[in-house]
Amino acid sequence: MTIVCTGSIAYDYLMVFPGHFRDHIIPEKLETISLSFLVESMVRQRGGIAPNIAYTMALLGERPLVMGTVGEDFGDYRDWLESCGVDTRLVKVIPGEYTASFFATTDRSNAQIASFYPGAMSRSVDLSMRDLDGTEVDLVLISPNDPAAMHRYVLECKELGIPYLYDPSQQLVRMDPEEIREGVNGAHSLFLNEYEFELLQKHTHQTAEQIRSQVGFMVVTLGKDGAHIYVDDTRFSIPVVPPRQILDPTGVGDAFRGGFLRGYRLGMPWEICGRMGALAGTYCLEHSGTQNHSFTPAEFVARYREHFDDQGALDVLLN
Repeated sequence: MTIVCTGSIAYDYLMVFPGHFRDHIIPEKLETISLSFLVESMVRQRGGIAPNIAYTMALLGERPLVMGTVGEDFGDYRDWLESCGVDTRLVKVIPGEYTASFFATTDRSNAQIASFYPGAMSRSVDLSMRDLDGTEVDLVLISPNDPAAMHRYVLECKELGIPYLYDPSQQLVRMDPEEIREGVNGAHSLFLNEYEFELLQKHTHQTAEQIRSQVGFMVVTLGKDGAHIYVDDTRFSIPVVPPRQILDPTGVGDAFRGGFLRGYRLGMPWEICGRMGALAGTYCLEHSGTQNHSFTPAEFVARYREHFDDQGALDVLLN
């Protein structure tokens, strides 16, 4: 059985501003804002939400399947993912296009300003869940992508009876409210950060309780305050794992999802799933880039046990 990760596949251009954005923003002049920040460094990294999540899952022994569209510049990236244990056979190259690109500038407070160029991602609507014919699928992740593609995948998963995790994230600002409501209603699970959850309620005109009642379970990440997992009438509070250093917050949420889903795939209790996500997110936070953290399953389990008691449940990762 397979977990399929849909969503953006991109190169990340990560920059660092040696100051604070807040020092240069005039609240009463936001309607005429015009700013340019001179950054002190820039690196290009492999990124995109679908492969970011899949990469962390692969570190923990999963072989997820990534589905998406890319440009002609994707060759080395494909080789990298395959070498890490990620299945890329459903990644389609669009002739004459560039792979999508994410541009993020982070300041000294870890505040971030970002832009995204979709490139080949705009053709992801051409892909279909029917392309999975013959593949036994446990779960499809519908993560930020071309909005039309996200809506198509929701409709097809419902039609084909495939459970899906709905993770609209930053695309909430681009999507039609009715399409968002359709994505939430009947989802196997829903993942958002705290701000996105507030935005979801605003766009759909639904309360938190109404949203939770429509999904199997929901995870809301809270940054430095950890995460909450909502299952039926129960809320599990997940703490963060203290980082040894903080280098880059980009991709921490994706790593959290990868760790959580590996635990879920193994049938772990909710608290362990959440803590696996928290630890994976911390590994990412300690590195620059979204796929530069690495660990063996044994290293992951040892560090987990420095902070939590799994009562031997994670021994399965060591086999």
